[in-house]
Amino acid sequence: MRRSNALTADLFDDTAPAVRPTDAFDATGFEIGWDHAHYRLVPPVEHLHHGHPVRQGWQAGQAVFGARTLRTTLHVRRWLQLRLTAWLGGRAFEGVQVTPQFLSQLDAAVCPITRERLTPGSLSASDAAVDRVGRHAGYAAGNLAVMSARAVQAKADHGWDDALAFAAQIECGRRDAVDGLAAAPWRRLAVLMSLVTPLPHAQAACLPLVVMPPNRLRVLNAVQALQVLLTQHFMRPGARACIAELVAAVPAAARHEFNVLMLTLQARRLAAGGPTQGLALRHAMEDAWTHPMVNRRWQRLALQLSEADCEQIVRRLSRHGQAAAGWHWLPRAAATDGWALASDGHAGSRPGWLRAKPPVKATVAPTIAAWSPRTSTPSCSAPALPVRR
Repeated sequence: MRRSNALTADLFDDTAPAVRPTDAFDATGFEIGWDHAHYRLVPPVEHLHHGHPVRQGWQAGQAVFGARTLRTTLHVRRWLQLRLTAWLGGRAFEGVQVTPQFLSQLDAAVCPITRERLTPGSLSASDAAVDRVGRHAGYAAGNLAVMSARAVQAKADHGWDDALAFAAQIECGRRDAVDGLAAAPWRRLAVLMSLVTPLPHAQAACLPLVVMPPNRLRVLNAVQALQVLLTQHFMRPGARACIAELVAAVPAAARHEFNVLMLTLQARRLAAGGPTQGLALRHAMEDAWTHPMVNRRWQRLALQLSEADCEQIVRRLSRHGQAAAGWHWLPRAAATDGWALASDGHAGSRPGWLRAKPPVKATVAPTIAAWSPRTSTPSCSAPALPVRR
């Protein structure tokens, strides 16, 4: 008991009051500690050693707020953890749009990559976790999604092309699995990351839409936005009755290929049989894109269209109510606001004291940004496309 009390005194007692640091990196850590105090939460113990900016901010916040603190929720805890993760990794964090309320809108019941049901903070591989989708952007609205901790760990800092290569290696028998994921999850991960990665039109057109964008994800490639819109069309009641309206939005020279594609998608939708709504229907439509016939006919259409054609079609269909509810169009600059693309998603260099990794008095198991599952039908947003408010 005496040793425990001595440890507590050594960790939390300072001989000088906390002063807000002037270095930009340390100031961010100070603010994270301050907000922990504002919600009456204790930062992870590994950030409480003497001179640590998180500890300084936490102590300063305690002195100001005392017992006059804000109500703590699950999403507040995960918001603080996400900011801490971004800060320690030297990644940009866009704090205007990414709030606890925003993070609550990302909730999902099932992982879009592994399709396993997500668990709420059980410290297992199926726990719901929030992470960046594109590795070349920071923690910002439109580049965040909820997936399983298993998928987050496997994704690490891989790019969409890395994930696609892993899927190909597994499919040709060169490897059994990579980081615990089979070929299908790696392919979904590759396509998910491609949605937030600006790609040449021809390259994006050749990627089958094996995963629909989760809530609030922004689709940066117009041809993939068109894929999303057409897929969602078959997930709506009475879809077959509205095909004529879709055809009218397509340039006359491409209408034959468009009709052939729609008939093929309709046939795959009917072949799926049972599922008529919800996640089962969503997965059935994602699986339809794995069919070689669907891909051949999609590429014939997509490569006949230009990027401007795809953008014009999607915008026209959105104006006429053919896009899912909650979609709206954003200019490219607004869609990637706060992504820190110019710095590859980085916020700046880390100070010497953090690079040296000073010893800490105790350690705790790492926490994962987790969400309670909630049954919903995710929708997405796009830079030239829809974003859910």
